Amino acid sequence: MMNLMMLAQAQVESSQNSQDLNIEVLNFIWQQITDLSWLHAVMAISVGIVYMLYGWRIFRVLVVICFGLTGMFLGIYAGANFGSQIWGGIMGLVLLAIVAVPLMKWCVSILGAVAGGAMTGGLWYAFGLPLDYIWAGAIIGVVGGGLISFILLKASVMLFTGLGGSIIMMVGVLSLLYQYETQILNPPTQYVYEYVYHHKWFLPVVIIIPTIIGMIMQHRFIKQSRDWQI
Repeated sequence: MMNLMMLAQAQVESSQNSQDLNIEVLNFIWQQITDLSWLHAVMAISVGIVYMLYGWRIFRVLVVICFGLTGMFLGIYAGANFGSQIWGGIMGLVLLAIVAVPLMKWCVSILGAVAGGAMTGGLWYAFGLPLDYIWAGAIIGVVGGGLISFILLKASVMLFTGLGGSIIMMVGVLSLLYQYETQILNPPTQYVYEYVYHHKWFLPVVIIIPTIIGMIMQHRFIKQSRDWQI
């Protein structure tokens, strides 16, 4: 009986932790949406569209940037334990950016796996499945994205550039909509806030659909560019 009570308590605590993490992620996304000015939002939309449709043209630069930023954040985290976050961030950025150049294909595969995990994790969230096991949905995408990368590397390029561009573009779009309904409409409304926080399907849909469109368009552009190679 005691074991059952302890198991139930652990399950409740795990569920509460998942809910807290969900709120933290939503708060972070909402902060990105509300912090942009209209000019920055327009720039984000423009950059996101180019990233989403023509990322395959500049994917090497994007891979180096992604790994450099990852190294910077890891370096900052490590530097906090060794007394210098600034130098830790700089060393991490330089190290992973340099490593990404000779290991370009492996880095593309990693980014494709991460993008696949993000998409399947988003679908798990959109369908209202238990947040405690969202990692299971993400792992499916990681494995799928990784396998696709080893079979057809170009698909991995299209996947991570399509997803990255879609995220940047949609943050800009949602920011403009938020500013329109809160600063221009009279009386102001809160539809963007309501959809972001209270409709689980909303964020995955507005990210995944443009990603798929971007991948389809990139595939057409790549077919027309016979000289393009990874």
